[in-house]
Amino acid sequence: MEKVYNLKNDIIFKAFFSRKGNEEYLKDFLGALLGIEIETIKIKEEVSLEQLSTVEKGGRLDLQATLNERQIVNIELQSKNNGNFRVRTVFYASKMISREVVRGTDYNDVEKTILINILGYEMFPQYDDYINKTAIVLRDHRECEVLDDVEWWFIELPKFRKAHPDMNIKINQWLAFIDDEDKELVEMAEKKNKVLKKARNEVNYLTGNEAVRRMAELREKWDLEYEMSMEYAKKQGQEDGRKVGLREGKEQGIKEGAKKEKIEIAKKMKEQNMDIKDIIKITGLTKNEIESIK
Repeated sequence: MEKVYNLKNDIIFKAFFSRKGNEEYLKDFLGALLGIEIETIKIKEEVSLEQLSTVEKGGRLDLQATLNERQIVNIELQSKNNGNFRVRTVFYASKMISREVVRGTDYNDVEKTILINILGYEMFPQYDDYINKTAIVLRDHRECEVLDDVEWWFIELPKFRKAHPDMNIKINQWLAFIDDEDKELVEMAEKKNKVLKKARNEVNYLTGNEAVRRMAELREKWDLEYEMSMEYAKKQGQEDGRKVGLREGKEQGIKEGAKKEKIEIAKKMKEQNMDIKDIIKITGLTKNEIESIK
């Protein structure tokens, strides 16, 4: 049976949202998430198969757009926890801001940067909310928000599935559409949102497009191979660590045994009232070690 791809494959995700003529989908999604009126949207670069062919080798693929000619938005799909995502997303934010600051730029003119991360795993398992937005506040005055020029959004799809979401809320309709796990929720979303009903045709086209589908398959293959190589490296590291541990333990045991033997010899020599200098020469123990023997 042929595999069915959806928007959780980042190749399909970017091909869907960045294709020329598809701007209404991104406007509808971002407007629902951010709660703002989006009059204009400009996607940084339209996806091309040339771009996708480099990405299937393991490169990073995200989506950038400018809203209302001011706010800069970066959207990334992260299906699995690779352990370094928190640090990485901060690095991406700094890179995005640095690109906007050219020689002679007034820092007050730097636009707000928004990073939206759609996650296929739970990043904050201690909380039930499946949509979280950051706020940088003073430690001792949590009501005082500072440095509001950058904000991060984290959307955890596994939590969304378990939350019994209200499908009258537009962002929930989009999340059901993107997640594409609960077919009943997806059907309900498409009935309530005409934009999604239209978007379904576009997704069907992309997942049936041979070239795009091939890129999606290659990307999935690379991800799987990378995951397997990391798992192998982990097991190999554990095995090597075990061997080193055994060797070091054995060496330590030999050293400790030899030391005990020297102490026993020194003890008997002390009982014979031998000169401490002679005991040091014979056993190799220090004066303090010999004197501490009872």
